[in-house]
Amino acid sequence: MKRTLLLTISASIILAGCGAAEEAQKPTGTSEEATEQVQKQEKAAEEKPETEGTVTAEDSSVDVSQSEEVIQAAPRYEMKSDFSIQNIDNPDEQIVLLTIDDAPDKNALEMAKTLKDLNVKAIFFVNGHFLDTPEEGEVLKQIHQMGFPIGNHTYNHKSLRDLSEEQQRKEIVDLNDRVEELIGERPQFFRAPFGMNTDYSKQVAADEKMLLMNWTYGYDWEKDYQSKEALADIMVNTPLLRNGANLLMHDRQWTSAALGDIVKGLQNKGYKIVDPAQIETPANKETAAQ
Repeated sequence: MKRTLLLTISASIILAGCGAAEEAQKPTGTSEEATEQVQKQEKAAEEKPETEGTVTAEDSSVDVSQSEEVIQAAPRYEMKSDFSIQNIDNPDEQIVLLTIDDAPDKNALEMAKTLKDLNVKAIFFVNGHFLDTPEEGEVLKQIHQMGFPIGNHTYNHKSLRDLSEEQQRKEIVDLNDRVEELIGERPQFFRAPFGMNTDYSKQVAADEKMLLMNWTYGYDWEKDYQSKEALADIMVNTPLLRNGANLLMHDRQWTSAALGDIVKGLQNKGYKIVDPAQIETPANKETAAQ
């Protein structure tokens, strides 16, 4: 009897101790407060990412927020028949588009950095003969990772009117293939060398779902404007500047030097620099319809 009584007392003590331990692990406060505390802890655990640092050190140059903005941006602008740009819902909005041809030669990356520092965008129209080496390909990747759309300016910058249809197609499609190989997407904009298209090149651009584009004005190939000061002045103060103007520049040392002053001068005159990702193209129009 005594032994049975002792065992019963011992078991009661052990159970009491286990119960005390369990109580110690529970949240303090009223039952409602405890429930709320547990729910908060569970929610925090669910929201905690599985891995820290979605962007690795190798990807640190990629502006993730800008990339998401490019993907999510709905077209707000359209190109008119004279190659100017217009706000679809507000035609009177004072806007201009910046474009840079013959990239990525020696200055395109620096020009992209200048534009990024100023928080504005431009289309970089590239030539395939500037993408033949791994180093050149890396430059293009960096420009794209900074959020700039890549346009097609043909592989070898030859006048399309001097080429056969087969050669024209190769100039355009081979470059699209090369750009896609490097950045994972095909260009949505096409500009022919010297602005000279053929009926066939227009059809190829349409088949490739690219927006055919020329320009409103540009000066940096003229001898009188191959300096920072002269180019910045004419690009901002030309009588050709107007609402929707499509500005042509090139991958040139003097253009790179003048680029910051050109952007600031345009903005001081009340012009907004259009984000090309918001221009309606055959490609994004088709995507929106799906």
